[in-house]
Amino acid sequence: PYVKYGGLKFLEAAHVKDVLAMLRWADNARNRIAAFRALQLLPGVGPANAERCLKVFEASGCAWSVLQAYRMPSAAAEDWRAFTDLLIELVESREWIGQIARVRAWYQPHLERLYDAAHVRLGDIEQLERLSAQFGSRERFITELTLDPPQASGDLAGTPLKDEDYLILSTVHSAKGQEWDSVYVLNVADGNFPNEHATGKPELIDEERRLLYVAMTRAKHELHLVAPLKYYVTQQSRGGDAHVYGARSRFMTDALLAKFEQTTWSGDGTQPSAPRAHGARIDVAAKLRELWR
Repeated sequence: PYVKYGGLKFLEAAHVKDVLAMLRWADNARNRIAAFRALQLLPGVGPANAERCLKVFEASGCAWSVLQAYRMPSAAAEDWRAFTDLLIELVESREWIGQIARVRAWYQPHLERLYDAAHVRLGDIEQLERLSAQFGSRERFITELTLDPPQASGDLAGTPLKDEDYLILSTVHSAKGQEWDSVYVLNVADGNFPNEHATGKPELIDEERRLLYVAMTRAKHELHLVAPLKYYVTQQSRGGDAHVYGARSRFMTDALLAKFEQTTWSGDGTQPSAPRAHGARIDVAAKLRELWR
């Protein structure tokens, strides 16, 4: 048996939808779907109250000042000012960087009120914030995220039937704050650590390094880093290669590898063995130059 953390489509997670609803409404005041969801994040605001508020807002020509002056039910009154101030701040801001951070700061207490496992869900919102740094504007971010969304979420996939011992499958973001006796980190290779989409900016590389650090420090007694030597390719043409070679993660320096016991699998089902000792070094460049003489 196993417990799985992660695996839901990123944009299907309720908490991600909540944050995006705030951004989408700020980006387009007439986005009724986003507005309807955002309003119901407030305590005491259900579909009927949200509908009445939107009718008044739309009748004013979507004037944010009218929204701010609207009287919400007493349960939401305490949070209403902060909610409308945040929306107006997002609408008027010309600087995209930092907008998700402001939404996250406002949303966190509501996240803890609305959902269980808030710390797991918060990891997804932090990931959303990191993704936003790759885009120059809110409009571009929302458009690209819709067209090409990330595939995994840190949301919980449900409680399994547990025996005395069971396996836990987790994304790195979902593992924050957790510890286990033995941890296997998969695909510790360039393209995964760091992610191929993070290689354009030094700050994103640093964030990927911290992410690998989080994964490694979840282990209490045993840590296994698995780096595939080959990635098998499916649906290739008859003349295509059956695999491509993996590249060792740039984070796995020689000094770091010296701290590990290194083993390799032969692929034939036999037990892993220590890697073969390197023989004499060969100057490949010199050999190639000789071929052209």
